[in-house]
Amino acid sequence: MSSIPMIEQTAGKGAARAAARRGPGARGPRAGRRSARRPGLLTYGFLGAVLLASLFPLYWSFLVGSHDSTVLSRGIPLLPGGNFLVNAAKVFDSIPFWKAMGNSLIVSCVTAASVVVFSTLAGFAFAKLRFRGSKGLLVFVIATMAVPTQLGVVPLFIVMSKLGWTGSLWAVIIPGVVTAFGVFWMTQYLRDALPDELIEAVRMDGASMIQAFWYIGFPAARPAAAMLALFTFVATWTNFFWPFIVLGPSNPTLPVALQLLQAAHFVDYSVVLAGAVLATVPLLLLFIAAGRQLVSGIMQGAVKG
Repeated sequence: MSSIPMIEQTAGKGAARAAARRGPGARGPRAGRRSARRPGLLTYGFLGAVLLASLFPLYWSFLVGSHDSTVLSRGIPLLPGGNFLVNAAKVFDSIPFWKAMGNSLIVSCVTAASVVVFSTLAGFAFAKLRFRGSKGLLVFVIATMAVPTQLGVVPLFIVMSKLGWTGSLWAVIIPGVVTAFGVFWMTQYLRDALPDELIEAVRMDGASMIQAFWYIGFPAARPAAAMLALFTFVATWTNFFWPFIVLGPSNPTLPVALQLLQAAHFVDYSVVLAGAVLATVPLLLLFIAAGRQLVSGIMQGAVKG
């Protein structure tokens, strides 16, 4: 435990040496930002248009979900109605909504945490460790992203059936504990954001490679890890294809449960879209709660880069 302050002090000295090597005449990132021209009206207008286009599907779902089942037969509504709570009550009565939301929360949180941990470890190894075959192995990992998910569904389902995990949340969690995109994302970030001198300095002071990762690598990777966790959480929360195949209607995730709202011969779109809005609320709360931290993390990573 006494080596921990020494490791942190060495990391600070390494950063100072890296700054000194750039020279006193080097311009810092703040000076570069001052000289850059501020965005104009056209830029803000374009961003506003993108924002409105992104919010329109959610607004359309709320618009239809706040009317009765005959709303689309009467034309396109322009203003919200007063039946959203009634339709939401129908959603709660028709499907196990709260159980499905709990399953989605468990699967998304566990998957996001495991992807961040394993991808950061692999990214640190590919970016900062020198071993034979590292480039070829990284290329192989990246190449797996070109393989469609549908090609592996049949063998994956056979494996889950042999393990007795069909209908269990483990069948959804285990295949997603690490992703090729996460490994590539963390490798590229750590390669530029983490100076080799910091690792060499703590290694010369007697720290193990695990200590160097924990006290140097992982703090440097926090901005990218936060973004990766958010992307993974959203992708897992909205995933429908594999959970629909491997989970039964008695133990569904939220997208699978919403599919149960569609009857064989008649689809009440007001109820279905009300359920879609309810399923989107947790994601909106996540973005509101973590938005400021994510933006500050991105800016911190940009300054370090």
